[in-house]
Formats: sequence, C-alpha cells, structure tokens
Amino acid sequence: MGEGQLLCFCTGIIEAYADAKLHDLCFYNPNDTIEGKLVPKKHHGVLFVQVTELKCGGMVVECTFDHRTADAYSANMFLVSWAELARCKPLLVVPSFRRSLLHPRRPGSYHPSLNDMYAPISALPPPPCRAPDADPLISRIYDVSSDEISLLQKLATSKGSSYRRTESFSAFLWKMIAETENDHKKICKMGIVVDGRKPLSSNGHDGKDDKSAAAAMASYFGNVLSVPCGEKMIDELKEKPLSWVGDAVHEHFLGLIDWVEARRPEPALARIYSSGSRDGPAFVVLSGQRFPAAKVDFGWRRAALGSYHFPWGGEAGYVMPMPSPARDGDWLVYMHLFRRQIELIEIVAPHLFKPLTSQYLSLMT
Repeated sequence: MGEGQLLCFCTGIIEAYADAKLHDLCFYNPNDTIEGKLVPKKHHGVLFVQVTELKCGGMVVECTFDHRTADAYSANMFLVSWAELARCKPLLVVPSFRRSLLHPRRPGSYHPSLNDMYAPISALPPPPCRAPDADPLISRIYDVSSDEISLLQKLATSKGSSYRRTESFSAFLWKMIAETENDHKKICKMGIVVDGRKPLSSNGHDGKDDKSAAAAMASYFGNVLSVPCGEKMIDELKEKPLSWVGDAVHEHFLGLIDWVEARRPEPALARIYSSGSRDGPAFVVLSGQRFPAAKVDFGWRRAALGSYHFPWGGEAGYVMPMPSPARDGDWLVYMHLFRRQIELIEIVAPHLFKPLTSQYLSLMT
C-alpha cells in the first residue's frame, strides 16, 4: 500500500563542547544561544541526539524527534526510559508499538468538520514566497507565576463554569493575538493540541474507561495528537470579555482514525500549520505540562531546566506552557510567534510574561 517503514541503524549521536557556562546561556532568547548550536539538525532519520559539555562541567542533552513517529508524550517516555536504563533501573513503563490500538471502525465514520481541520499533503496549496522584509517568527521563553495563572483562571470563569489553567491561559492568548491585527473583519484561529490516548481508551458508548485499554494506550508509543481549531472574528475577540473567549476554548478531542484510514497511505497535515495565517492571525497551543524534567535523571541529579524546542517551519505560531523546575505551580512558556505579536504581548502583559533568566533557575554561583 506504499506504507512507510521504520529502519534502525543506531546512528545519529554527536558529542560537542561549548566554551560557555550554563548561566551564560540566554534562555529567554533561544534563537540566539540554542537554535543551531545546542539543538542538533536532523537531516534524515527519526531521532538525532547531541550531548554538549559546557565549560562549567555541566551538560546539555538535546534530542530531535521526527513528529510523524513520536509525539511529545512518546518523547517523554523515551527520555524517562533512557534515564532509567542509564541508572540500571527497571523501566516503569514498557513502550507499546501495537498499531492495532488505533484500528479503524468498520464501517468508518467521521464528522465533515475534520475536512476543514486537516488535508492530504497533495491537496495543500504551495507555501507563499515570503518577502525579505516580512515579519519573522521568533522564539522566546518566559516564566509565569502561579498567582498570575490563577488570576487568569478566575477572569476566564463565567456562569459558574470552572476552566482548567491551560484553557484560561489559551483564552487570554487568543485575545492578545487578535489585538495585533488591525483588520477587524479578519478571523483569528487558535488550535489546541490534544492527546488522544485518554479518549481512545474509553470503552463503548458509556464513556467509562476500560482498565486494560487505558493501560495499553498509556504506554502507546507513536503520534496520537489532534489539533482541533477554533476561529472567531477579530472584533469579537477584542470586544468580548475573557470569560466569553474561555467558553469558546472549551474543546474536546475529535477522533481522526477513520478520517486518516480513508486516505491512507497519503500523509496528511493540519491546515492551521500550512495555511492557518492566510485569513488572519493563527497560532497553536501545545501543552507541555507533562514534560518529565524531574524524572529524567541520568545519575547527575535533577536537571536545572527541561524544555521543548519546536522549530516547525509552519505559517502559524505556537505557544507551549511547561512546568517550572524552579518553583512548584509556576510555568515556563515557550512562544514561537511573529515578532509583532511578541512585542505587543511584552508591552501589554510584562507582569505575566517575565523573560526567563539564570537567576530564576538558580544557576548563578
């Protein structure tokens, strides 16, 4: 059927040395000190690892994954298992590669709205030619205090509804990104990356979890992500209160198995990635809250910082909140947005988004 195959050649590991100390790195601006230096370039294959020794004796371990074979959940499993093996400990979770867990239904059925969210590669328009002076996508990392996140949660609550911190945070970002667009008749799109392991472990139509199915899906290694996308008019997002935007953010996972099965073996892509910004500003929120920085211990104690870095090359930006290694309840927020959007967010909400520093991470000696 022309299906892809995964071959293992046990190559793709490089050792490097940097004439810098850990606290010298500018974590706030990863474009300057991380991109192209500490993050390995993956020209082929599905995994590439770079281990960089620093002048202070510290070490940076960077892994580049192919998203077609592993989502963030699977990458987390790999990192934790690698650390456990390095310390000669038994694996807490043995990864499962059972593709039958994602077996399509017979007959297949999917909601037509999926055609608006995803498209086969062959059906996508060619990427536009960017002008040399076009507004670039840049990356920044901030620390966000737990108190500020709780305040956003209260502001986004309406009619007695209680939203999660990620939902409230996403509603705030949606409103902020809309403020960067002057044409009120355009639309602003926001995609929320959702892990399908929990919904797909549901047994039958009663919504209850089957324990064996839940355990199997919890150890599944692969890509089980969906990117439900919402869109609102710019003037609505600017004029309505944050609680109204919070109502619109409350999304549920949309199954893609039957949709993908009907188009196999042709690969597909989320439309917001390839052409999401053509009708107005667009961005995706990826939750990195399960990043296991505390569990990735190779025997050198807990890591001072664990972060995702996702230079995806799409036309839309993305934002990824992650747990802070320095203070419980705080977040580290990785933003990959257009420069004008970053600048406005820093002007409007400097109390919320504080540039990540070595002092915050307690790296200064």
